[in-house]
Amino acid sequence: MLVAGILRKIALTIVMGVIAFVLLFPIVITFTNSLMTAQEISINYSTIGQMNKAARFVNLKLLPDQVTLEQYGKVLVGSPRYLEMFWNSVFMVVPIIAGQSLVASLAAYAFSKLRFRGREPLFLVYVFTMLMPFQVTLVPNYMMADKLGLLNSPSAIILPGIFAAFGVFMLRQFMLEIPYAYMEAAKMDGAGHLRIFYTIIVPMISPGLAALILLLFVDYWNMVEQPIVFLEDPFKQPLSVYLSRISGEPGIAFAASVLYMAPMVLLFLYAESYFIEGIQLSGLKG
Repeated sequence: MLVAGILRKIALTIVMGVIAFVLLFPIVITFTNSLMTAQEISINYSTIGQMNKAARFVNLKLLPDQVTLEQYGKVLVGSPRYLEMFWNSVFMVVPIIAGQSLVASLAAYAFSKLRFRGREPLFLVYVFTMLMPFQVTLVPNYMMADKLGLLNSPSAIILPGIFAAFGVFMLRQFMLEIPYAYMEAAKMDGAGHLRIFYTIIVPMISPGLAALILLLFVDYWNMVEQPIVFLEDPFKQPLSVYLSRISGEPGIAFAASVLYMAPMVLLFLYAESYFIEGIQLSGLKG
């Protein structure tokens, strides 16, 4: 039994190692290729094989022959368009995260701690809207943005993002686990709902809020469909759309991709413990 257990652990370690390698290999390649010189990248990604000119082959090198920040200089200094698109993304994502965190936490408090008629059916409607894909609500959202005069404006993306249902669903699961005894004790001291919410509920769901913020950042930082549909002006579109249009210079594409991933990686490393604790505590249980 002991030998069998050791073998199972070894097999599981190998399988997990292979999965980790497959998942991390594109990221590692992107980072290492971004440190190559333009000449080396040109050689690695040039057309090889004269017998079939339609076929393209690449020489995937893990380590550069010469480490250089040349590609990053081209992106940050020689391509001001990148920084413009970067700030477009920031000015869209930050209001969505702040707004949805506030709206979702207040709505989750109402759905979990306040007793009112029709609470459960209304929450089921929230869950139903969360299950619908973006493509289903695309036409109604577009028509509403058109009627409100929000087309080709970041508000056409920010406002629907603030009132999305996922945050309400996730935070409600946390609040359901908070005993009513805390609220009753606060009410005996004369606290109202707002004071109870900010002084008791919010500190207790802080891991859930951290997990929600991280998930929202990843989701909206990578959005592509919404900006393409609602923003006709390419100068107003976010970095995620701009990256999909980079072509012709692989070195710049590699460096821009690394810089694009950096905020997500840094945020995850900073909030990793909160994220794991939040997911474990919620277990999305209800």
